Amino acid sequence: MRHAAHKAAKVSNECFSVAKALFTSSRGSHTAKAVRMVQLANGGGAVVGLEPAVAEKLNEVAPMSRRAMREAARVAGRRSAFMASASLAALVGAAATAMAVGQQNASEMTFADNATTTTQMKRVSDDAASRSESRSGLDALASTSNSGDWQLGETSSSMDTNLLSKSIADNPNVAVLMDQDAGLLPSGFNPNHDTGDIGNAYEFSQCTWWVYVRRHQLGLPVGSHFGNGCQWAASARSYGYWVDNTPRHVGDIIVFAAGQEGSDSYYGHVAIVEQINPDGSIVTSESGSSLNGATYSRTLTNVSDFQYIHY
Repeated sequence: MRHAAHKAAKVSNECFSVAKALFTSSRGSHTAKAVRMVQLANGGGAVVGLEPAVAEKLNEVAPMSRRAMREAARVAGRRSAFMASASLAALVGAAATAMAVGQQNASEMTFADNATTTTQMKRVSDDAASRSESRSGLDALASTSNSGDWQLGETSSSMDTNLLSKSIADNPNVAVLMDQDAGLLPSGFNPNHDTGDIGNAYEFSQCTWWVYVRRHQLGLPVGSHFGNGCQWAASARSYGYWVDNTPRHVGDIIVFAAGQEGSDSYYGHVAIVEQINPDGSIVTSESGSSLNGATYSRTLTNVSDFQYIHY
């Protein structure tokens, strides 16, 4: 009896030591003694006086060992690396698919643009393509072309290209006249030459005054200080106007030499071409100092005897 009581007291002390080691450790939950007690409970070790339900509860709340924490971290790291690799593989696959589709579309567009001529091969009969005979029939090729011409629509067929100005003249009226004289213009003629026009500086009702007024009515330039009538051809030529002996358009300036066709023997005379008749004669508009701004006209047939200022 004494020995039995001694043994029971020892067991009771052991149960107390296990509980104390688990719940009252002063060095933290990972002391060697506490870990041994938890491992004893985890491994199903029999602890005298500790109920199975209590042991199971202790296993749930028992802290992980450092080794277990390291293993858990490794597993988590491997899982993260696997997920990252899977995501990267998916992205690479999607990018490769997109590039393949883009290259295919580009190839189709290139073939569609560059295919301008096709060659078709005629079907050759079995006799013509016999292995024992020369295949002369294969050189009979039919060539077709996809070439064609573009059409702008129905309006293009009725477009009059003659209405489009080809001149580089800044003055639209001059541009129209230059288009009519294409091929006749002097070499190097500049339609944008200096006009010398700074306003009507000529005396009222003089022939020079009227010519200035009429030219502006027709939208054509003229110099303001060309001098007397007989001097106008030389003055206009010095500015770059086209001057010759042929009347070409309504608005051309006729220059009379001094005394020519009844003009003043000193000052000469100028007038405007108002009409060119089918027979080559011209109709003029003119003014003079005695007419108080009024005008008159006459028909001249000796047209090549005068000089004419164009543009």
